[in-house]
Amino acid sequence: MSSLSQSPQASRSPLQIDVLGGFRFWIRGKDALPALPGGSQRLLAFLALRERSVMRTAAAGTLWPEASEDHAHASLRSAISRLSQIAHEAIVVSFQDVRLADHVAVDLRESRALAHRLLKSGLLEKEEDLSAQAIAALSADLLPDWYDDWAVVEAEDWRQLRLHALDALTARLIAAGRYGDATSAALAAVKAEPLRETSHAALIRVHLAEGNRAEALAAFERYRALVQAELDLEPSPLIQSLIADLQNR
Repeated sequence: MSSLSQSPQASRSPLQIDVLGGFRFWIRGKDALPALPGGSQRLLAFLALRERSVMRTAAAGTLWPEASEDHAHASLRSAISRLSQIAHEAIVVSFQDVRLADHVAVDLRESRALAHRLLKSGLLEKEEDLSAQAIAALSADLLPDWYDDWAVVEAEDWRQLRLHALDALTARLIAAGRYGDATSAALAAVKAEPLRETSHAALIRVHLAEGNRAEALAAFERYRALVQAELDLEPSPLIQSLIADLQNR
């Protein structure tokens, strides 16, 4: 279940689907009851990740790839029929295709928009883009512990986007002199991918900007020990250059 707080869009829409941190179907800010069957959850999550209608044949084949075509279509019909009455309002079904209804809010869509704003050069339009809520929105995995092929692909796409966005957010927070929040953003990226060098470099830059040279050195040494142990590699010259002056003293 998602650990994220209710998104601002949820206050404007009675229905919301969360896929970050886990699947959750909200109705007016509360969990939908009774809980949806697994197949119906997968259908809603699948549609939440798409911005357009999906042919029923494509949906059935993607959600039930190992089943025969007839069985996959039967499973899709079952997933639709087992939706609760209120959950039926979240989708639009026709003879040929199925899609998420326009009035349903999706947390991933807001977080993706945030990530793209952070990656654009220039000033941000929204002050909340540099908030603790922004860091939290970029810190959650997409459908963790879901191993369907379509979910794994979407999760990797989101992971790459949010890591780059966290790097950009860290840089913007450093520029604003908000070193505590910058540290949180950098650490969120490190936690998401411990071997990613640019995230460790961003954390070192925070410590240097704040004047914490000892912490910058300690962060570098932790990263160096990690890549040596895991990959038998040395840190690149780029990250070493960040603390070269400190090491020579």
